[in-house]
Amino acid sequence: MALPTEVTPPETPETAALQVARLPRRLGALLYDGILLFALLLLATALFIIPYDLLAARPYPQGEWLYRTLFQAYLLAVIVGFFVYFWTHGGQTLGMSAWRLRVVRDDGRRLSARDALRRLAWAALSLAPLGLGLWWCLFDRAHLAWHDRRSRTRLVVVPRGR
Repeated sequence: MALPTEVTPPETPETAALQVARLPRRLGALLYDGILLFALLLLATALFIIPYDLLAARPYPQGEWLYRTLFQAYLLAVIVGFFVYFWTHGGQTLGMSAWRLRVVRDDGRRLSARDALRRLAWAALSLAPLGLGLWWCLFDRAHLAWHDRRSRTRLVVVPRGR
């Protein structure tokens, strides 16, 4: 397994004053967002299945390949929409806000939709092998996870009162 490059992102006046989030804060925000996302997926499932049951007058055929694939694609779209919306509108999910975290580009600017999609894709790959990409921030001298480096973004601590 190839490790990410050890190039430290350039410091700018905008990012020099911001502290990169350490692992405990990252895990706290991830737990909060996981709970929130679980509730959102339950609601999304109800909004998908119940109308089908009522309109078709039969249960949703979840065992059939096409229906199952459409449902999974829908839930994936909900997850992607959740992160892309929050990361591009203020740089924080609700869990990140509770832990005073914000995701920014390496140059300190807000994420665009493309940046958010890149970060989400790299985060999924980074977390897949038992979360090794996230645990990497314990050993990285800049405290960046694999997906931070690959997406050219960083998770920073928001100073109090901001």
